[in-house]
Amino acid sequence: MAFDECIPYPSTHDYAAKSVKKTLRWAEQCLKAHQRQDQALFPIVQGSVYPDLRKACAEALTALDAPGYAIGGVSVGEGLELLKQVVDCTEPHLPAHKPRYLMGVGLPEDILESIERGMDMFDCVIPTRYARSATLFTRRGRIRLTSRRYRRDFFPVDASCTCYCCANFSRAYLHHLFNANEILSATLSAIHNVRFFLDLVAGARTAIEAGHYGDWKREFLAEYGKDDGKGGD
Repeated sequence: MAFDECIPYPSTHDYAAKSVKKTLRWAEQCLKAHQRQDQALFPIVQGSVYPDLRKACAEALTALDAPGYAIGGVSVGEGLELLKQVVDCTEPHLPAHKPRYLMGVGLPEDILESIERGMDMFDCVIPTRYARSATLFTRRGRIRLTSRRYRRDFFPVDASCTCYCCANFSRAYLHHLFNANEILSATLSAIHNVRFFLDLVAGARTAIEAGHYGDWKREFLAEYGKDDGKGGD
């Protein structure tokens, strides 16, 4: 990734404009200095939540003819609605034949909304960070395995999942591991969460190829919100 300035939200238009100029200078310098042939260097579109700055930054970076482009500054507390607006006003100004990478976005609903808006790649600490705090993703929503409700729950984390964790261990066992402060709890939970996200984007790819992504997304999110146990005792 090229150097950029990821500014906080909210920021003034004036500050964001100066930041975009800095990001553009750094992108030019990085692409000029880049020598490795086995490595693709992506510049990063910035501009806070201002459509004119996002457009100007995207068009200037596109003129550099990089192998791909990233959208940054969308995981700094602006929320899903502003995230969608930023992607909507940026994506049309990026080349469709090159990969578009949305930085720092990792909740299922955010990923699915962004795929629908033309994003190809994502990264986030959410699968492993949430795993360490006993929050696991399932087809019906998130569950918090430190809750007392899972003490005698001998079902897998997600009956539809075929990961190593779900194939071999129960919610009750993971609940015990977390309560005993066993590091295995985070390891098994991370294995499951990473698999959940891999299955999520695999399902999205299949739906896109079949031509019914919008219907698939709506059905997934409707099911995902049915049993979203985010906490509780």
